[in-house]
Amino acid sequence: MSTGERLVAGANDAHVHLMPERLMVAIRAALNDVSGWEFDYSTHRKAIESTLRDHRIDQYVALPYAHKPGVAADLNGWVLEAASNSSMCIPFATVHPQDDPRLDPAYELCVEIDRPVLHHAGNAPTFEDRPHVGTDRFRQFRERFPEVRACCAHVGTSEYEEFLDLARTDENVFLDTSFAISTVVGRHVDFDPSSIDDTVFEDLAGRIMYGSDFPIMPHTYEREYE
Repeated sequence: MSTGERLVAGANDAHVHLMPERLMVAIRAALNDVSGWEFDYSTHRKAIESTLRDHRIDQYVALPYAHKPGVAADLNGWVLEAASNSSMCIPFATVHPQDDPRLDPAYELCVEIDRPVLHHAGNAPTFEDRPHVGTDRFRQFRERFPEVRACCAHVGTSEYEEFLDLARTDENVFLDTSFAISTVVGRHVDFDPSSIDDTVFEDLAGRIMYGSDFPIMPHTYEREYE
């Protein structure tokens, strides 16, 4: 059976990165320096959307991220403009991800207008020793803002059991599969997706979303879609 015959028509991709070319090049270079990853896909919006359409993706969540203070406003404006020219793109905004009370107004706005948040809350791919990620920090956020619908990217990867437990007990916690459930993830990080039993995806149906991390991934979209 070919990849095309296995595709699910009308799927959504909940984790796609859309940013200006210069920033994407810098991000890829940094990942190459740290992990030796190589990237083949174009980072232009039209090329990204062409690949997604080839895999029968109807819509995708566009995720920018501010890598330093002071760049978020311009980056958010760029993504919003890009989305205005697309029938597929669901734009998310970014804030510089400090563990800081200054983020509270952003979370309060999400409550007020009922908008979700995506956190890179787990320790994948190279953040095992970082103090700002992990389930303890995520729980603190949940205690302060239980009304915010919050998704943890990459199923929390090595902390997947703890994040799955949070999703089971908190109806406003979601997870996405990006990178972590790829059929070739073991080539890039020390993680075996088969350690997550298939019944998890049945028990948490509607709470675990398909995401790819496209185009910042060192493998083909087919491997992610599998």
